[in-house]
Amino acid sequence: MTRDRPDWLTQPKTQAVCAALTQDGAQALFVGGCVRNWLLGVPVRDIDIATDATPDRVIALARAAGLRSVPTGIDHGTVTVVSGGIPHEVTTFRRDIETDGRHAVVTFSTDVAEDAARRDFTMNAIYATPAGELLDPLHGLPDLRARCVRFIGRAEDRIREDYLRSLRFFRFHAWYGDPHAGMDADALAAIAVNLDGLECLSRERIGAEMLKLLGAPDPAPAVAVMRQTGVLRAILPGADDTALGPLVHMTDGADPILRLAALGRGFDVTLRLSKAQARRAALLRDAAEQGNAPVLGFHLGAKDACAALFLRAALMGQPVNPQDLVAAQHAADQVFPLKAADLMPGIRGQELGSMLKKLEADWIASGFALTRADLLARATGNKGG
Repeated sequence: MTRDRPDWLTQPKTQAVCAALTQDGAQALFVGGCVRNWLLGVPVRDIDIATDATPDRVIALARAAGLRSVPTGIDHGTVTVVSGGIPHEVTTFRRDIETDGRHAVVTFSTDVAEDAARRDFTMNAIYATPAGELLDPLHGLPDLRARCVRFIGRAEDRIREDYLRSLRFFRFHAWYGDPHAGMDADALAAIAVNLDGLECLSRERIGAEMLKLLGAPDPAPAVAVMRQTGVLRAILPGADDTALGPLVHMTDGADPILRLAALGRGFDVTLRLSKAQARRAALLRDAAEQGNAPVLGFHLGAKDACAALFLRAALMGQPVNPQDLVAAQHAADQVFPLKAADLMPGIRGQELGSMLKKLEADWIASGFALTRADLLARATGNKGG
């Protein structure tokens, strides 16, 4: 586990934010994903800073230092301070005073231990000073070293504060957990007895969490345990994860929408996918169940055609045919030699569309060997017949 001070922490733009907060005696502590990922040696994408300064004071301190601040979540204590184009999420220490399983009512605090206690997992409650010194008020470092995803305090209490944490547990295990050590038994028991709480979550939150989970290097073991605990059925009725593991091991790189298509159909409404995401998920599933490699390659392009072929193989429980992949990639490079204008004015309207579709099918079936002249001759012959 790395302990050298990382570039993101020492860069002047970020240190400027820390200096702005601490110049008047306030605390500035890095927390959450940036500290966790730094210690695990994985990329840091977002920088979160916890402070005992109230949001209005954060804004004033940032202004005094010539930094721009945006009240992105000021009701919950969060102000985004932008330094050199880099956003820093600065959040006042908080403690929960009321929760309903979806949202929390918080009050501000000056105690870092109170702030730590309201977080979800022990590995997310480790803090670092601007100098890179660690503060571990809830002893999360041993869990982080063991790559053990563990709820803070009683798992059931943390879940009932926000039922999305049941899904976050599986996502964090897929990304950061030890795949050989298994999952925390207390967490799984608490998740299993709180399945009804998942019904209160918005589809958008569930969808976002599922796509993050499916974007992990290998989400299949976590999804399998979701099935065993009843979570998968609760959020995606009818989902079948049988093909997910084989698909993950056949393909390079994470493709959450392809992996979602491996689980089944019709999840666009359930997960509130965007139109583009829903369209691609349906297209990949349809393509996996019908159409040969050249047809898929020509109509879908190389990337999605190969994705559909891998999905088909995974659903059928067999290896993908390498020749199909080559054929799909070759087909993706072809350009149909006819345009609608080539058949006009002799053919119009619905007949024109049907003729083009038939000629395209003939051209693909020929291995793309038919020339423009061949296709025009066929069009004339078919019209005359």
